[in-house]
Amino acid sequence: MTMHSAAPDEPAVLGSAGRAAAGPDLAGEDPAAPQRPANVIPEDRILDAAYELLLAVGMSRISMADLARRADVSRATLYRRWPNVRAVIAALVTREFGALAERMTGPAAHGRQAVVTGVVRAVGELRTHPLVRKIIDVDPEFLVPYLLHRLGTSTANHLALLDGAIRSGQADGSIRAGDPGLLARSVLLTAYSFTLSGPVLVGNERFPALDAELSVLIERYLAP
Repeated sequence: MTMHSAAPDEPAVLGSAGRAAAGPDLAGEDPAAPQRPANVIPEDRILDAAYELLLAVGMSRISMADLARRADVSRATLYRRWPNVRAVIAALVTREFGALAERMTGPAAHGRQAVVTGVVRAVGELRTHPLVRKIIDVDPEFLVPYLLHRLGTSTANHLALLDGAIRSGQADGSIRAGDPGLLARSVLLTAYSFTLSGPVLVGNERFPALDAELSVLIERYLAP
């Protein structure tokens, strides 16, 4: 499925991010103090700090100053990489979803089996992923642009993975003929609904049964 740094086209997806929405606040920085180049600081160190803060207080309560302190970097370093907290969180989401997509790509699965297995496993993990749950519970507006207005980096990456797997399945005869891009989009739309709306319609104890139905749905949709 689809969901390690953010690409330039990642949308600015928060209606508000508290103090993070403001421009650089460099008060207190010593201009004479030596600064390490921004590219010397590992990006994962900053994104790990953002993850910890997001789970602790929610996105809207994080400021760039908070993030700088948690990552032990200067605010100037942060602003050289990202304009605000929203952009940092977008990069974090892209990293986490990209890592998930890589884990879901099993070398033993091929064609239709690869699509069904990968999508169902990804949906199951995303549905209970701490990052996803925190965003849905505290900052659901983060998801709106991704779902309603434009294609984000994570979605584009997931579509590319699905498109490739579907083409492979069409080549070996395990997936029916059709526009692979459209088939990929249909599968992804179904996966999103099972990920985001599934917990609303089905209790946690029934998630395995729900995933079994998703497996049947995708299997029959793609079968020749």
